Amino acid sequence: MLYLIANNLIMVSFGVIVFFSFIVAPITFITLDLDNAGTFIRKIFPFYYGFNLFCLVLSLLIALVDGSFAVRYHIVLLCVFLFLFTLFYLMPKINKYRDNSNDRMFKITHRLSVIINYIQLVLLAIIAAGYY
Repeated sequence: MLYLIANNLIMVSFGVIVFFSFIVAPITFITLDLDNAGTFIRKIFPFYYGFNLFCLVLSLLIALVDGSFAVRYHIVLLCVFLFLFTLFYLMPKINKYRDNSNDRMFKITHRLSVIINYIQLVLLAIIAAGYY
């Protein structure tokens, strides 16, 4: 039973990544002007990262308690570290570069955050497909 809860938390995180990446972010920038879209994204993405961290860390804890810690949880652990890195290091840098009109560094750090997000998406898709 606990294994299923842990696995479902991974699937919830996977679904949230898909939803934010392919629904929320594109519609935000299509619907809102650049300033309002930026303000909205700055407000919602800390919740996005925090929610995913919560789901994945809880999944890890449940797997440890249940004794079902397997290869897939090493992938989850990597995703947790990537979320932590993005939330606490990369996002503040992205915001600072945007605020200081450092377009070059903004583009580099933003692109890195997008790449990390897609890496997490692929890693969790591997788990969702049942390979691990």
